Amino acid sequence: MLTYSFADIGSDALYHHLYQCIRDDILCGKLPAEFKLPSKRSFAKNLGVSNITVENAYAQLQAEGYIYSVAKKGYYVTEISCFAQPAGSRTENLPGQEMALKKYIADFVSNRISPQQFPFSVWSKLLRETLLNLHEELLETPPWGGVLQLRRAISQHLKEFRNMDVSAEQIIIGAGTEYLYGLLIQLLGRDKIYAVEDPGYHKISSIYEANGVQCCFIPVNKRGIDLKRLQASSCHVVHISPSHHFPTGIVTPISKRYELLGWAVGQEGRYIIEDDYDSEFRLAGKPIPTLQSIDRSERVIYMNTFTKTLASTIRISYMVLPQPLLEEFEKRLSFYSCTVSNFEQYVLAQFIEEGYFEKHINRMRTHYRRVRDEVVQAVRKSALATCCEITEEDAGLHFLLRIDTKLPDEELLQRADKAGIRLSALTEYYGNPTNDAPAHTFVVNYSGLSEAEIPNVVKLLTECILGQG
Repeated sequence: MLTYSFADIGSDALYHHLYQCIRDDILCGKLPAEFKLPSKRSFAKNLGVSNITVENAYAQLQAEGYIYSVAKKGYYVTEISCFAQPAGSRTENLPGQEMALKKYIADFVSNRISPQQFPFSVWSKLLRETLLNLHEELLETPPWGGVLQLRRAISQHLKEFRNMDVSAEQIIIGAGTEYLYGLLIQLLGRDKIYAVEDPGYHKISSIYEANGVQCCFIPVNKRGIDLKRLQASSCHVVHISPSHHFPTGIVTPISKRYELLGWAVGQEGRYIIEDDYDSEFRLAGKPIPTLQSIDRSERVIYMNTFTKTLASTIRISYMVLPQPLLEEFEKRLSFYSCTVSNFEQYVLAQFIEEGYFEKHINRMRTHYRRVRDEVVQAVRKSALATCCEITEEDAGLHFLLRIDTKLPDEELLQRADKAGIRLSALTEYYGNPTNDAPAHTFVVNYSGLSEAEIPNVVKLLTECILGQG
């Protein structure tokens, strides 16, 4: 007779453990379709459990469709072969899973924050206060643009930090910039041609292409996006990061910014999407003024996110629409509900209003500057110093590392991956790779490093590049 062990099941209920055992045997094919299960009484006696334990397990299995009953005959396994997993297989072995689960000693690609740096105590305090004091507000349907308290807090923050004079109503909250890009495409039109920087952040062009719009790659030079190439194109919308271009780190000078605004007003229907993704972490000098703050023609759509400043798992982003576009958005797209929960919005609003956000930014800027300095110093003291050059280390949370080597980038990346270091080459960020794409230049995002890790990581990196160890 069918039997299972009930040893070492911890706090799990007996019936639930039995349910899981039978379910797993059905899914892996050990119990085939139409297999007749033992009667409840005989099964309970054989397992040494009560009849009610077996009855509850069968009831759960039947409710979920794993088994069915026939009056006066008993319980049988349902035919689910199209969903069942072959015996011995495991979901963690599916293609693509291994890479997603791989743990790196150092990850210079992902944007992440050390758990020690996130303000858990303050966040949990504000969360408790929100749950205790805002019962009605938490359960109300928010406006389509998001909770007004958060939009006001962001408006005030932009005024104080970025010198942007925008109303709370102009701010639209969304769960990540990817979602907001989708809204913008619907607002501006799929008949438009969207320009992106080359090199640039691949996800942006992927989102445009996935939404069925034509995407054009415009080269970036030492002063930002190539304006002549932009003017020669048929693009209507250009997506740029003028305060800190990713991945080159270039800052667009003020004269070029006015030229870009001139391009926008040169033809009806042109717009600039200003992606200000990590402006808070400029580590030298004052923050660069935004395009939006000098725009008088209402052609700039400003976008920012809290995933860089707080954590990549806090999916709260926002965009600031010019007044004419806001009116158009309200007419055509205000049926969309805000995609961020009230709970998160009210907690973040208080986090900003009570000064915690500013303190967090200041603390993180000091932390990142210290980590950056440690990494740069360690590289310059290592054997890499004779064959490398570090550039653009002041603009944000990454810098460029150029290596004087004859080895192809692919081999260097493979060596690094084998040593537990995730690294990306600058050439990977080009949409139209050409001979002009600089080889042997790597993008080093140091946001996830701790100071204690740096000596060992630089040692491993040196061994990978120079073939030592």
